[in-house]
Amino acid sequence: MKELAELRDFATQVRRDILRMVHAVQSGHPGGSLGCTEFMTVLYQEILQYSAKPWDMNGTNQDLFFLSNGHISPLWYSVLARTGHFPLEELGTFRKLDSRLQGHPATHDGLPGVRVASGSLGQGLSVAVGAALAKKLNNDEHLVFVLMGDGEIQEGQVWEAAMLAAAKRVDNLIATIDLNGQQIDGATKDVLPMGDVKAKWEAFGWDVIEMNGNDIEHVRANLLKAKTMTGLGKPVMILMETIMGHGVDFMMHTHKWHGVAPNNDQLTAALEQNASTLGDY
Repeated sequence: MKELAELRDFATQVRRDILRMVHAVQSGHPGGSLGCTEFMTVLYQEILQYSAKPWDMNGTNQDLFFLSNGHISPLWYSVLARTGHFPLEELGTFRKLDSRLQGHPATHDGLPGVRVASGSLGQGLSVAVGAALAKKLNNDEHLVFVLMGDGEIQEGQVWEAAMLAAAKRVDNLIATIDLNGQQIDGATKDVLPMGDVKAKWEAFGWDVIEMNGNDIEHVRANLLKAKTMTGLGKPVMILMETIMGHGVDFMMHTHKWHGVAPNNDQLTAALEQNASTLGDY
């Protein structure tokens, strides 16, 4: 296992990538990307069993990850580049014409790491359930992971997938919901209150873990715990509390940075709050 300091430095550098990518084209979604940085850092640095090179769409005999809330693509692209899936310099093409790094992940250009187009919210859990069932049919003992947003679980398709996963005992699946309490139109409690989310998932037949998604040590401990809960007859759900915009003080605790890029002065201030030794792209 890596030292916590190494993981934190990686996460800080990923935050710098997110900020610089979104600023460069004045387009993208920094808020949720920054909030989920610790999660994606630990997932790709310590938890997932995968091959960056060679890479193939099927992912046979390795773990799979699906990003359902595809608008946080700057985060995913940074982590994929920094784990060897494609050249780091390609981050500079984010959201530009003819780039493989589209605003929402897509598959037609063959970007390594991306196995399904995402961003149409509500679909990722269904995809993950299907992939997990396929692994069972193929006697592949590896796991399937998926990340969703909390506003996303207002979609009915999520709950259809939740019922199917429990009914079919899809116990090689670990899902995570980013509970930052914010969505594009405001706080989730104001747009559509979701009540007791933990009780809902338990009622749908899932084993549930709660964790602080901005504490890298807590993230690692609970992702490892989730892995020990697989193979026991139930899918696993991690309810991950995060702060939108975490790591940049003026972006935190508000939906206003869901899809807004920083200006030059804001970028400078944000980067000053996130000093890293790993080097920019």
